[in-house]
Amino acid sequence: MAIAPGRAHRPGAARSGGDELEGCPFCAGHEHRTPPETLRIGDPWQVRVVPNLYPALDRQEVVVHSPEHLRSIAELSADQLRLVAEAWQQRAASARNDGFPYVHALVNEGRDAGGSLPHTHSQLVWLHEIPPAPAAESGLSQLLEGEAVLEQDGLVLQCPGASRLPYEMVVAPAKPERDAFESKRLGPALALAGEGVRRLRVLEPEAPLNLWLHDVEWWHLELLPRLTVLAGLELGAGIYVNTVAPEEAAARLRSVS
Repeated sequence: MAIAPGRAHRPGAARSGGDELEGCPFCAGHEHRTPPETLRIGDPWQVRVVPNLYPALDRQEVVVHSPEHLRSIAELSADQLRLVAEAWQQRAASARNDGFPYVHALVNEGRDAGGSLPHTHSQLVWLHEIPPAPAAESGLSQLLEGEAVLEQDGLVLQCPGASRLPYEMVVAPAKPERDAFESKRLGPALALAGEGVRRLRVLEPEAPLNLWLHDVEWWHLELLPRLTVLAGLELGAGIYVNTVAPEEAAARLRSVS
């Protein structure tokens, strides 16, 4: 558990109006509104990394995915998502050099999924040890057994057989692979996740979602649309009630061109 009272004051933590574009600190031309960057890719920049002004833990960074005001990874091209992956990998190398062996990479889209700013971005949390959720995974977990939606570049996008919520997806190498931050497949994996989100947006246009990387023995990206309110059964007992069977979810996602 982490206690971080300052996060209550981060942008978007409270509901407010205002001009979204004018107030966005991540758009090109607003660089002075963020802390000094720790990484810039491209000239002019295509991806920027800056310290998180409202960290939940000691070391936390924000990866700004685009100088344009785009709202989802679904709007990013495969090339743009490969640059995002490059930023993740460079900053993970810096984290390791500074004594943080595990980096938790995550994307929150939509207020109900914890997204505080609409401009597409991800976060990198630097940790001294592997956190509980990925640490609990070993070998071929149930998340990596499921119904395939799409396969390309030695990767598979699928709906896990143990899906917790409707349209949950996983992107993973087709064969077990360690160390995502050293893998040439991380960029294509993010691009494949972006394709999954594009298909999801056709079926559920307003779905908030979370995406994260588990850098374990068989690294993978987990994509969890927040289409169901988590209540006492899910939060208290860890028993998830999924209203869309993973086989049906995969079939619907495959049907979207």
